[in-house]
Amino acid sequence: MRQVYAGVMSGTSLDGVDAVVADFAPATGRPCALLSASHLPFPRELASELSALQRAGHDELGRAMRAANALADIYADAIHAALAGTGLAAADVAAAGVHGQTLRHRPTEGATLQLNNPARVAERTGMCVVADFRSRDVAAGGEGAPLVPAFHAALFGGAGHRVVVNVGGIANLTDLPPAGDVRGFDTGPGNVLIDLWHARHRDFPYDRGGAWAQSGRVVETLLAALLAEPYFARVPPKSTGRDLFDSDWLVSRLGGHDIDPADVQATLVTLTARTIADAVKMHCGDAAEVLVCGGGANNDALMDALATLLAPRAVTTTASLGVAVEHVEALAFAWLAREALAGRPGNLPAVTGARGLRVLGAIYPK
Repeated sequence: MRQVYAGVMSGTSLDGVDAVVADFAPATGRPCALLSASHLPFPRELASELSALQRAGHDELGRAMRAANALADIYADAIHAALAGTGLAAADVAAAGVHGQTLRHRPTEGATLQLNNPARVAERTGMCVVADFRSRDVAAGGEGAPLVPAFHAALFGGAGHRVVVNVGGIANLTDLPPAGDVRGFDTGPGNVLIDLWHARHRDFPYDRGGAWAQSGRVVETLLAALLAEPYFARVPPKSTGRDLFDSDWLVSRLGGHDIDPADVQATLVTLTARTIADAVKMHCGDAAEVLVCGGGANNDALMDALATLLAPRAVTTTASLGVAVEHVEALAFAWLAREALAGRPGNLPAVTGARGLRVLGAIYPK
């Protein structure tokens, strides 16, 4: 019997919404089978507002309320678009896992905030919706992130010593050893600074294929200033976000120096690659294979840097195992919705540092 779930993810890159519909009891015997997917870009105005809401401002609560409704409508539209490719009806979907848009992530203060209106998504889709996945882990003393390692283990584990690296706005890794605990943590900035710098200087939200970065050269003094950030030396469990790695952080490290913008871009790509590679080398032992997913997997400059820094480990993408790089996170939240409805824990205390296993997510019945 099919176990059909939807998953929706909009990450720190603020590029839009990815939605999937998947079967978690496929006849193939694999952990899941993608049935259909969709991507809806954020309207420029909404992306700008979500970025502004990362900081305190005028009428913050009212603006957040309106943005939450706009987000919910896009989430519902993305789910409908994905469902349309399956031939299934809303009644065939057990639940939709809808993560929301992270505006604040401060686990040291016992708080994390994902902007969302899951009741509105449930009304618009006619589906049960599971949301608010992170707060229970934070309440249990955990980081609330990353939450994808348990799904990475279910989908990619059991085949030697692998590491899965998700390069969204923030980069995180999952260590999948052949024996012992699955571990994972946020390594630092993924695309967030790369995209921010490109949008500022090239009037486009991201660097296609890393072409602009490839035209520049790495500025070693700037790279050293960036790598001096204390977060990189922290011992896991740890997580981060735009609360730390934002425009102000970058400007403070530039220190007013007149550096060619393309050289800054090349250096930011190297920062992402170096912090990922350093984390793999320090925490993932003799891992032989690194699988990359997320938008950063489409950045040739970043992938080339990772291959060089991580040699002789094999560096490839999840697409080599039949899972498109843009679908992994949305699939993870579909899976987490399934675990929530089954009353099974979705966190890994060895990853987040929580006091124990917890069922994650608030359920909004259809």
